[in-house]
Amino acid sequence: MECVRLYECLCDATRLRILNLLRPGPLCVCHLQAILRAPQVRVSKHLRYLRARGMVRARRRGQWMEYRLATPAPALLEANLRCLQDLLHEGARPVFRRDLVARARAVTACASPLRACG
Repeated sequence: MECVRLYECLCDATRLRILNLLRPGPLCVCHLQAILRAPQVRVSKHLRYLRARGMVRARRRGQWMEYRLATPAPALLEANLRCLQDLLHEGARPVFRRDLVARARAVTACASPLRACG
């Protein structure tokens, strides 16, 4: 994976939050929308950007679109996501920790087929 391409994805806070949220497993747009408190069109735009650059994969499940990190994740992406996890433990960016807590709530509250993934 080209380094510049990866960092273009990581330089946006919303895309970084999405990648952090997808690290534990797949989510649908409704989950991401609820967690990020963003309109569906904005979330979909970021997912389309990440998908076009090979960061995430999508799969339709009924009326829902399931998004997950690309597997295998490019080594550079995986290394950067590990750094993000280190920041979580250090408390440097509380929004990432709050996102993961909200992720657990969103998955159990949503009617999508991914309900059990969180």
